[in-house]
Amino acid sequence: MAVNKQISILGCGWLGLPLAKKLIENGFSVKGSTTSENKLALLESNKIEPFLLSLFENKVEGNIDDFLNDSEILIIDIPPSLRKDTSISFVTKIKTLVTQIEKSEIKKILFVSSTSVYRDVFPIEKITEETPTNPDTESGRQLVEVEQLLLNNPNFETIILRFGGLIGEDRHPIKHLAGKKDVENPDAPINFIHQEDCIGIITAITQQLLDFDKKNNDVMLKHSGTSKQHDNFVFNAVSPEHPTREKYYQKKASDLNLALPIFTKNSKSKGKIILSTKIETFLSYTFKKEI
Repeated sequence: MAVNKQISILGCGWLGLPLAKKLIENGFSVKGSTTSENKLALLESNKIEPFLLSLFENKVEGNIDDFLNDSEILIIDIPPSLRKDTSISFVTKIKTLVTQIEKSEIKKILFVSSTSVYRDVFPIEKITEETPTNPDTESGRQLVEVEQLLLNNPNFETIILRFGGLIGEDRHPIKHLAGKKDVENPDAPINFIHQEDCIGIITAITQQLLDFDKKNNDVMLKHSGTSKQHDNFVFNAVSPEHPTREKYYQKKASDLNLALPIFTKNSKSKGKIILSTKIETFLSYTFKKEI
């Protein structure tokens, strides 16, 4: 059976756009969505078939049918964005999207989630995919609900990819922390992942999805297991480096000639150490970028 090498990416933003470019370099054709009309020309100039799409709680605005048509894989890379308006339900938005997916040819979904589905604790614990989710933020709670919504849908297979804090050449939290005083949790470990590793991991998973033997209906991913248990479809993706916040941010500020952040020791640090052993083993993936 011929392999369909067309992918739809919902959300061609900070991560989705360079991801689309990398997939095209690797021989895929990509449909990409944006909520900004001004960005359509940018997508097209990068050989991405552009779509102007906006996801609401009661509708998808734009040509969602053509966006999904002829693609077997959909990558969903849109944040909950609940900080701006907590009254908006990300879960309801995804439910609305799912009704459209169910009418399409999409058979596999890769959903970009977050390690915010695990709360920071004291004493600090090591976290694997088997650790029960226990979010302490509204966005984390809604992400957990969306994950289950997608995993439990029988109309398609879903991979959940939980990224740590996203950093890149043009994006780093030290720019907001530089010079600040009384910064909390000095001994909490860092759980970051570089943009290039995000792209490398998604590209590798996508290739696995398309290389999958379509005659074997018992597994979706090579080496992931022999059943459709949800544990086989959830992956943490965080750099294996876990320095403390204080050491990390003060060194990063020094390297960039920024004012050092000053941490408070008034309370015990809460945090977590996210392990990505599963994805390193499954993909034989080696993280390429230092954080």
